[in-house]
Amino acid sequence: MNNDNNSNNPVLDRPVRVYADGIYDLFHFGHARSVEQAKKSFPHTYLLVGCCNDETTHNYKGKTVMNEAERYESLRHCKWVDEVIPDAPWVINQEFLDKHKIDYVAHDSLPYADASGAGNDVYEFVKAAGKFKETKRTDGISTSDIIMRIVKDYNQYVLRNLDRGYSRKELGVSFVKEKRLRVNMRLKKLQEKVKEQQEKVGEKIQTVAMHRNEWVENADRWVAGFLEMFEEGCHKMGTAIRDRIQERLRGQQSRDTFLLENGEGDEDEEYYYYDDDYDDDEEYYDDEEYYDEKDEKKEKK
Repeated sequence: MNNDNNSNNPVLDRPVRVYADGIYDLFHFGHARSVEQAKKSFPHTYLLVGCCNDETTHNYKGKTVMNEAERYESLRHCKWVDEVIPDAPWVINQEFLDKHKIDYVAHDSLPYADASGAGNDVYEFVKAAGKFKETKRTDGISTSDIIMRIVKDYNQYVLRNLDRGYSRKELGVSFVKEKRLRVNMRLKKLQEKVKEQQEKVGEKIQTVAMHRNEWVENADRWVAGFLEMFEEGCHKMGTAIRDRIQERLRGQQSRDTFLLENGEGDEDEEYYYYDDDYDDDEEYYDDEEYYDEKDEKKEKK
């Protein structure tokens, strides 16, 4: 950060008085970082920040968004700033340095044209005197960048302020332009809603497809599980039936074997029927013999 013309830091019994200047319109963190670097140029620094008034700024740089009072107040609320010098000159000189007892001037190294129109650097004097401390700019942020963003989205910011209660006259907008902007904004909101609904429908379709895949996978598992259980049950049932049939066959075979073993050799013997009521002492009469005997008795008579 230090300039090569002054690489040796002074040894003083007081804080080093460093001066930084600028326009500081729309004070942003890039400005804050620059004054922070100036404040940290030395271990003990008293930082004075000069800010040009509206007249000087409009003459040499152009119109500002914030007026001079607002820009001064913004600087006073920056913690790195010890003192604000209003109505700062566009080009500093020795008289200004002596008046404020300034030891060093801090700024970025880019050349800034002075008031002569010859393209001379406004910091040429302090650089030559070895009282310049270089600071680094912050990329990606500047007052011009912020203004460009606003200009780029001008219509949206106009509608934003209209919705917040500003009149079209305060915003410098004609009646026709106001109505056109409102119609365009409604159409844009409608498009956004349609897009949002399409995204929601797409998400639901994806969700349904995902659940459908889960359902199919679950159904496949359920069917496979059922078939496996059914097959296992059929196998157990078939095994039980086979075991019972084999058990009965083994029982029948055992009975047949038992009967065959107990009845061995009886096939050639005769079987007779015995009546329990038959008496051996009773005579047996044949019908023919009975009638022959009866006829013989008749003839004897």
